[in-house]
Amino acid sequence: MSRPATAFTDSAVMFRRAVRHTVRSRDTLLISLLLPVLIMLLFVYVFGGAIQVDGPYIDYVIPGIILLCTGFGASITATAVATDLRTGAVDRFRTLPIFRQALLAGHVGEGVVRNMIAVAIVLVVGVILGFRSSAGFFAWLAAGAVIVLFVHAITWLAVALGLLAQNPEAAGGFTYAIMFIPYISSAFVPTDSMPSWLRGFAEHQPATPVIDTLRSLLVGAESRNSAGLAVAWSVGLAVVGYVCAAGLFARRTRA
Repeated sequence: MSRPATAFTDSAVMFRRAVRHTVRSRDTLLISLLLPVLIMLLFVYVFGGAIQVDGPYIDYVIPGIILLCTGFGASITATAVATDLRTGAVDRFRTLPIFRQALLAGHVGEGVVRNMIAVAIVLVVGVILGFRSSAGFFAWLAAGAVIVLFVHAITWLAVALGLLAQNPEAAGGFTYAIMFIPYISSAFVPTDSMPSWLRGFAEHQPATPVIDTLRSLLVGAESRNSAGLAVAWSVGLAVVGYVCAAGLFARRTRA
């Protein structure tokens, strides 16, 4: 087999392994899939009445909840990578004639799929609660591409954090920064309502352009030319995450 074919086959095997581990950890799986829904219910029914936005608040908040899913998913991915290092699974795989980074690719693939399932659940529950999208087929397709691109980037960052951590507990803690970023963005309130010092950060970080792009595609809100920034942030984060993960993996396996 050619090298690309070998890399794909080995990565697919590691992807199936990661999926089996996730499915067997039912409590972790349920938390990652249902916690974003619970947070959506909290904001819609507890805080939504006090927040003024153009149109129904459920339409406004859904894009932010979608990005929140990536933060919870990142924690699970980082913990799984750190667990493989701690239990010696990485050392065992190194003795096999497989693609060197197949293990990392498997974790990334599983993380992307799991996050997209969580996004689908959020959208279904959102429709039940009253979310209505004016998007056509191509707008939904573009929104899906933006989500996958951003999820892919965040998952590679999670893999790098899992390799950086010394134990699974620390890996989960490192991802709090990823989970916290959507809260300081346009996810739940307009950035215009924030203090000037906080508004500057909220408008110039990765989550806001992605959320604004999704909001524009799904409900026709003003995009502020955020699509280019959303793609640039996602690609940049994916490259940084991949380079850091590859370097950390090489260093940890040498050790």
